[in-house]
Amino acid sequence: MSTVEKQLDELKAQITEEVPDDISISDVTYEGPELVIYTRDPKKFAQNGDLIRTLAGKLRKRITVRPDPDVLSRPTDAEAEIRGVIPEEAGVTDLDFHADTGEVVIEAQKPGMVIGRHGSTLREITQRVGWTPEVVRTPPIESSTVSNVRNFLKQEREERRDILERVGRQIHRKEMSDDEWVRITTLGCCREVGRASFILSTPETRILIDCGDKPGAEGEVPYLQVPEALGAGANTIDAVVLTHAHLDHSALIPLLFKYGYDGPIYCTEPTRDLMGLLTLDYLDVAAKEGRTPPYESEMVREAIKHTIPLEYGDVTDIAPDVKLTFHNAGHILGSAVSHFHIGDGLYNVAFSGDIHYDDTRLFNGAVNEFPRVETLVLESTYGGRNDYQTDQEDSERRLVEVINETYEKGGKVVIPAFAVGRSQEIMLVLEEAMRSGKIPEMPVHLDGMIWEATAIHTTYPEYLRDDLRDRIFHEDENPFLAPQFNHIDRGEEERQEVADGDQCIILSTSGMVTGGPIMSWLEHIGPDPKSRMVFVGYQAQGTLGRRIQNGWDEIPMNGRGGRSNTLTLKLDVETVDGFSGHADRQGLENFVRTMNPRPEKVLCVHGDESSVQDLSSALYHEFNMRTFAPKNLETFRFR
Repeated sequence: MSTVEKQLDELKAQITEEVPDDISISDVTYEGPELVIYTRDPKKFAQNGDLIRTLAGKLRKRITVRPDPDVLSRPTDAEAEIRGVIPEEAGVTDLDFHADTGEVVIEAQKPGMVIGRHGSTLREITQRVGWTPEVVRTPPIESSTVSNVRNFLKQEREERRDILERVGRQIHRKEMSDDEWVRITTLGCCREVGRASFILSTPETRILIDCGDKPGAEGEVPYLQVPEALGAGANTIDAVVLTHAHLDHSALIPLLFKYGYDGPIYCTEPTRDLMGLLTLDYLDVAAKEGRTPPYESEMVREAIKHTIPLEYGDVTDIAPDVKLTFHNAGHILGSAVSHFHIGDGLYNVAFSGDIHYDDTRLFNGAVNEFPRVETLVLESTYGGRNDYQTDQEDSERRLVEVINETYEKGGKVVIPAFAVGRSQEIMLVLEEAMRSGKIPEMPVHLDGMIWEATAIHTTYPEYLRDDLRDRIFHEDENPFLAPQFNHIDRGEEERQEVADGDQCIILSTSGMVTGGPIMSWLEHIGPDPKSRMVFVGYQAQGTLGRRIQNGWDEIPMNGRGGRSNTLTLKLDVETVDGFSGHADRQGLENFVRTMNPRPEKVLCVHGDESSVQDLSSALYHEFNMRTFAPKNLETFRFR
């Protein structure tokens, strides 16, 4: 008998002893980080509200209770009972019964009303019908991504259970080494922005944190081939942790499965969905530009199938000697500061991912309070000594001025924007400015993936700033459903109509003018001297956006039929700083200054050479801590 089987037998005996005599325990198994208890008496389990909490505390494990399939009521009977228990205002849109696990997935517009106070309605459902309810939100704006991911996971439910059971056995296996050490190897994003990737290793475990590409630098990928990474074989990696979905962190996650990785990916639920959206688009763009994509779309589906979503604040075993906790990073939807507790109090490491320290219109600022942290791996995108951004209120005031000036001239405002994060931030500014009369009401046209990314934001309001979340919960106050927002869905025909029409605002991808629908808007609006292009995001070196920002007005364009021609830009070009999803120099220093506890060591990464060195030097002098500006392929031993 394996050590895991023996462990499960012991747990079953312990649970049987703890529960009342009239509750039977038929099986105990691991699914990923969770311990799953099967019982023939789910109704009695539900009647004893504190029983699961007590067991979780005593066993120090996350617990799910499921009914044995043969004690379940028929789905048709159960559905009528469930609908009778849930208040009508909850807006239940679908019930999906899974007899193999005894779960019923309830999709509702207001999940909180299905859950009830402290889970009271969920317990009542189980008491009545025996099925274990799982609640998901009905997106207020229909999202094909969310719908596709949910349907795919439903189809793959059986295989996914096999994956989770295998992962669970790996997590809860017996430790095999008596050695104690912790190492971090840098595989990318050191003294550069992009291709974020690290290996965190102990004698027991190897964890890959992020695996992104480098924007505008085809072929520059993380150093996955080295022995510390995949050089020893993809299945020597025990787990992958994804901090957020931007492509410089997520683009090459599916590639791991092409190389034979078959383990879990830990991220938040919105990060999983956005990763699906952005990586599929990444393949699409590569194909359109005549490049060979690094992997097939099938690998994206594999990545989604192997994802184990975690919520902020949940302490989760991901290896025999590692616990992971995600905290809000304030950068984009679902972005997470990843905290690793290693061994039995041996060492603690936090990876910031990308962070925004202050509150924005979309998100609460990054969390920087932890039980313990000895080493912090800190992004330094704006770590340079002069990288101070304009105050957000001043930025918004300037954007409003620019829009009003352009409107009075009879022109249109074109804003190139990233689909995820920046676009939603600008949408909130525009919605409030029109509602309060600071700018005239006019159509705001959303082109590219912006509408789909916005739909995903509204599916997960619990990840947004507190006051925004409350507004989304009330459909009539949801700012993203304001009537002035129009999704461009008829392509070139609709763009031409907009170009021929009255004053308006156009938000379009790509944010750095490197392709996508923004190129069409340049053709339509570029020759109009009354109109304006407004940059609200970082324009990387070598991109067309940076060239236009620097004064280029003769733009090479690929015409129809493959002919090249030159477009003369006559519109005004304006840059409004202050809308970045990254903390500026002051924000990064404040993140460390107020961090509780303050780390002993900081590795400054994800910034160009001068930025990481400036920030590393400043943190050393200001806080008297050991700081580093590592190069790629360095290894740090911490114990």
